[in-house]
Amino acid sequence: MKKKTISILIAMLLLLAVVIPASAITDGELDGEDHPHVVLLLMEVGGEPMYRCSGTLLSPTVLLTAGHCASNYPDAPYTGMRIFYESDVENGDNSYPYAGNNSIEAVSWAAHPLYETDAFIYHDVGIVILEEPGYVLDEYGVLPELNELDDLDTGKHFGEEFTSVGYGLQASYPDGAPGEIEAEKIRMVANPFLINATGFVNPFAMLLSNNHSTGGTCFGDSGGPNFLGDSNTVAGVTSFGMNERCAGTGGVYRMDNAEVQEFLCDFAGIGCPLAE
Repeated sequence: MKKKTISILIAMLLLLAVVIPASAITDGELDGEDHPHVVLLLMEVGGEPMYRCSGTLLSPTVLLTAGHCASNYPDAPYTGMRIFYESDVENGDNSYPYAGNNSIEAVSWAAHPLYETDAFIYHDVGIVILEEPGYVLDEYGVLPELNELDDLDTGKHFGEEFTSVGYGLQASYPDGAPGEIEAEKIRMVANPFLINATGFVNPFAMLLSNNHSTGGTCFGDSGGPNFLGDSNTVAGVTSFGMNERCAGTGGVYRMDNAEVQEFLCDFAGIGCPLAE
């Protein structure tokens, strides 16, 4: 029961209906064109816009995101997806949340095969395949090498800085306080630091800071990247939060483990062959 309750709470924290205005990384800064390979992902249910996540383009047609952003839930399967790639979707040249200028439709999507068999925090990685020609850029996100982040487990790297990017909320006030939700659909960036690299909920979940000093992630940032330092290496995707205020810490699912890279290789041909 405890495990189920945690799963439900985390799922509620990280999926945001698009009918609610949305904004950005908590306590972050405008990203502008620094990370054009990070995009907003819109998911439809029954043909109607329903949820929003973030994601990283690994190629013109392959988008890395969280498993709960790409899973076909039996009770409410996603019936369509598209990305919006402007840094300011709120005021951009598009028809958000519907198809139009500066959006690209998805042709397929999937979560890790074990995602629906356990609490999602154990296999929270997903892939979305876009229509050709996709979004052509000079640079894309890249995967870490296999087990590259294991060194973070030693404890010597407490305070290691990451770059979190996404289109989620700037702040959340679940008790209905003034300014209940601060929101726009703008790509923003923050620089949280490492608190714990493993062992919180599973061996591949990192905890990063989320406070007024470092910034962090919130609703709508799910699936967005947490780059290692200032590189374009996606150390992990934003996965879960610890409370409804998006404060304290943020959970990140690591991309350097074998089961993730095998899935990405099998489904999208990314990262093949696996590093030894």
